[in-house]
Amino acid sequence: MKELFRRKPIRASFIETEEGQPSLKRHLNSFHLITIGIGAIIGAGIFVITGQAAALYAGPSIVLSFIIAAIICTLAGLCYAELAAMIPVAGGSYSYSYVAFGELPAWIVGWSVIAQYIISASTVAVGWSGYFVSLIGDFGVRFSKAFVQAPISHGVETGWHLTGSLLNIPAMVLVLFLGILISIGMRAATYFNNVMVVIKLLTVLLFVLFGIPYIQSENWLPFIPENTGVFGEFGWSGVLRAAGLLFFAYLGFDTVSTLAQDTVNPQRDIPRGILGSLFFCTIAYIITSLVLVGVVHYSQLDVPDPMAVALQAMGQKFFWFKFIVKIAIVAGLTTVSMVQMLGQTRMFMAISKDGLLPRQFGKIHPVTKTPLFASGVTTFIMMLLAGTMSIDVLAQLVSMTTLFIFSIVCLGVWVLRHTHPEFHRSFKVPLVPWVPGIGIVVCVAQMGMLPLTTWIQLIVWLALGIAIYFLYGMKNSQLRKQKH
Repeated sequence: MKELFRRKPIRASFIETEEGQPSLKRHLNSFHLITIGIGAIIGAGIFVITGQAAALYAGPSIVLSFIIAAIICTLAGLCYAELAAMIPVAGGSYSYSYVAFGELPAWIVGWSVIAQYIISASTVAVGWSGYFVSLIGDFGVRFSKAFVQAPISHGVETGWHLTGSLLNIPAMVLVLFLGILISIGMRAATYFNNVMVVIKLLTVLLFVLFGIPYIQSENWLPFIPENTGVFGEFGWSGVLRAAGLLFFAYLGFDTVSTLAQDTVNPQRDIPRGILGSLFFCTIAYIITSLVLVGVVHYSQLDVPDPMAVALQAMGQKFFWFKFIVKIAIVAGLTTVSMVQMLGQTRMFMAISKDGLLPRQFGKIHPVTKTPLFASGVTTFIMMLLAGTMSIDVLAQLVSMTTLFIFSIVCLGVWVLRHTHPEFHRSFKVPLVPWVPGIGIVVCVAQMGMLPLTTWIQLIVWLALGIAIYFLYGMKNSQLRKQKH
């Protein structure tokens, strides 16, 4: 049992690659990391979820829901920032857990992150396919359903079933393109991400500027609609329920922590990247939602395209802008998927360096300075999932694994403050143990609100991971070999 929970010495975590072997090229700074964080966070959420949360739960007080969700994410973000500054290596929460809790817990966290990144990125690719087909359709181009939908689906009443389609080709092409992009090099991926982020932020800015003159203040009243008598339907309980929904509109900032070995000064820049991206996205979310519920009454926003409803209310002269919004959504989903793929390749690298996965996953190509094998495996798995599975099937594990990982990271800050109080921290979480403690409580409470089937899926996934550890990882662990 002691072997299973043997912790990696904290200084050993800084050994990134074997002597004489190629390493990742460091050229990311705070600005790059903030834009990567924004690219990971802003997807379809700001264009879709905002309207549904306002119409069904919070009304105009959706602004308060965004602030509450941002506070929840900031609790986790602060903990990520301290640990990333303390242990600035690829692997993020996996690497932190190895130092704080030991090998088996670190493997469990790493295995959970693998599910989070690959399944989340595949889910986003499937969503991207739907918006891309819709956008192309607006220009008269039609695709056969056999090649734009998943052949496998799952429903509560129907169970597993075949849809009659063959493959989701657009989703597979997107994944292949992004896989090639991240294999070429971090610089190419960063430039592409920056272009996509500019498109998204310009769209949000234009919507706000166009919408401000059409705001009707009576649409903001009552700011917190009276509760209907059902918990979560307006009133303060509705604000909280909407915050729970909007929490997932912020996910992705944690991926920044996995890029420590691509960063020039990770102790300084990783915390800035995490907290900076959260700050800018929060401002964008609040202003956009305030304009949205000001232009249109919140009761009209329970639609897949709430911005289109607002644009229609503003007049036919803004009809053209709906195409820009679709382009921005496509751009947003593209960068979300790409950043998740980047995080996954770095996770493979970190785990393989410790011997818990085959060494090929950690090898850096001497020319591209990227982990080509890890990128290839990530791309292949994602193409398979995105091409064959529906969103409902893919999304079931993402929320549960994310909350589980966040709670472990918060606990890690608390533990390492006791076990390694002497180690230098260029960034420190304030008010320990209260901040990480509240973060743990909030994440566990959110997990408790998820259905039993999601818990079963998590348990099955973790059981599979534990089996792999005992069959392969435990025998090949570098830490165990050094001990013996």
